[in-house]
Amino acid sequence: MSTARVVGPLHTKSVGTAGPHVAFLHGLFGQGRNWNQITKGVTGPERTDARCLLVDLPDHGRSPRSEQFSYEGYADSVAATLSQTAPDETWTLVGHSLGGKVAMLTTLLHPDLVERLVVVDIAPKDYGDLARFEGYINEMLRLPLQELHSRAEAEERFHESDPGVKAFLLQNLRRDGASWHWQANLDLFAADAAQGRQSQIAGFPSVAGEALPFAGPVLWIAGGESAYVKAEDAEGMRHLFPAVRQLTVKGASHWVHTDAPDIVIGALRRFVGADA
Repeated sequence: MSTARVVGPLHTKSVGTAGPHVAFLHGLFGQGRNWNQITKGVTGPERTDARCLLVDLPDHGRSPRSEQFSYEGYADSVAATLSQTAPDETWTLVGHSLGGKVAMLTTLLHPDLVERLVVVDIAPKDYGDLARFEGYINEMLRLPLQELHSRAEAEERFHESDPGVKAFLLQNLRRDGASWHWQANLDLFAADAAQGRQSQIAGFPSVAGEALPFAGPVLWIAGGESAYVKAEDAEGMRHLFPAVRQLTVKGASHWVHTDAPDIVIGALRRFVGADA
């Protein structure tokens, strides 16, 4: 167990009544419910093929906020949540983007909890900075929450040309009575982005390299049109996860599970044994 502070309990949603335990971790600005379509496919029509857990990571959705970003803290929070949800059970851990980094670190630091690992379109490396996200963060912070009267008004005043990105970011906007607030911890993300190449979110913690490699099965899913996973990343992935198998989905972007849900569902069902 690492010494990083555990934030918890994390907010979760359970889907399925029997079968292997599978936990899903979302990316930056996401929520557990981003995996709804995938979990419905993995659990099957009778919901007896797998027991899925959709997790809101710290600083996202309905989970608690932290004062300082830490992948170790996120991993410890996930581990505590899994242990509390199903004591003495092992899990298949699925993570996309930031959630993929958390899933990798959780597996390395808490290997007794994880039987199988699925990493979706991210590599165990430093991506440099959060420049690609700073515009989103700034636009979210600029939205005058105190002046909003409706979600339609928020959508009109939120300046993002891509309707999919706009909908994804605005899922974080919530109304309590007459007051609007962001569920995502924007101040924390903005402070991290301001660190430039010292960004903790863009990086990958050195403690991962100090842990023993994970010998269990690992599925690494990449989008064929995504720039997040490159050929040279394979060496670092095999160093930490020697049993890794890579699946590249042609035509899919970084959002592989959104672009090609049927392919991802099929791969997950085979990997966790739901089709056995």
